[in-house]
Amino acid sequence: MSEGVDFKDIKRRMDGAVSVLRTELAGLRTGRASPNLLDPITVNAYGSQMPISQVGTVSVPESRMLSVQVWDQSLVGAVDRAIRDSNLGLNPIMEGTLLRIPIPELNAERRQEMVKVAHKYAENARVAVRHVRRDGMEVLKKSEKDGEISQDESRGQSDRIQSLTDEHIAAIDDMLGHKEKEIMQV
Repeated sequence: MSEGVDFKDIKRRMDGAVSVLRTELAGLRTGRASPNLLDPITVNAYGSQMPISQVGTVSVPESRMLSVQVWDQSLVGAVDRAIRDSNLGLNPIMEGTLLRIPIPELNAERRQEMVKVAHKYAENARVAVRHVRRDGMEVLKKSEKDGEISQDESRGQSDRIQSLTDEHIAAIDDMLGHKEKEIMQV
């Protein structure tokens, strides 16, 4: 068979974007505390961005409380700032190297904020899928230009890339719809 696009790679990369979204949406808890809630947050530590799980231990001491035991005293302020700036509506209470984070009751306004965060995560996943699509299309155009594949093959592979893109975007929209229902459920 002629050259063209590596569909396994394209599918793997698109699946990766959907997987990241699934993880991020799992972190959006609707009423109970979950250590996953802090997964998307990165801390400016040692000159780079690091996940909270790499600078401290996240635990759930109560159903409506998270705690982060920061390992390095000098990073407590950075972790506190990262949590406050995360748009999750969380306000940590510092006790030495321990940060206690009460999870606010989900009122209608808070639910709307969570839905907005979910939409932002979904849009990031859609953009990632579209980037993979664009990369695949560029490879196709180059292969066709270099004479490695015919125009008909290029068109067929292009349609296949588009159908993969459509499938993954539909999966993202479906996941967002389910999460939105879960968040808005009282």
